Amino acid sequence: MKSVFLGIDHPAIAAKDPVALTKWYCDVLGYEVFAQNDKFAFVIKAPDGSFIEVMPEDGSPRPKRNVSTPGWSHLALRVSDMDKAIAALDKHQVAWMGPEFEAFGGGRIRNFSDPEGNMVQIVER
Repeated sequence: MKSVFLGIDHPAIAAKDPVALTKWYCDVLGYEVFAQNDKFAFVIKAPDGSFIEVMPEDGSPRPKRNVSTPGWSHLALRVSDMDKAIAALDKHQVAWMGPEFEAFGGGRIRNFSDPEGNMVQIVER
């Protein structure tokens, strides 16, 4: 019997400026707005059909994080060609968080920050 739990529907990002961050994910990473509400929350859709929710933050101070800080750590986006992905992101002058490294389980990873400082990874497996 199959499980009723199918997988991840979406992670969510609480953003200082959800409109601008949504636009950045669409313009830079190829997402498109799937749904939005009057509270400036958005569900954006990737080319592979996966979703991210971008919603307004509540004004709390942002905690200082690194990759091993408890709780959700980062958003990992799969890419088909690491070199092309890096070149595309370089055109948008993303803030790289260090050099590329080997992925656990095999593959290549590189971390960067989105405009609000959230850690994003690109992963080629």
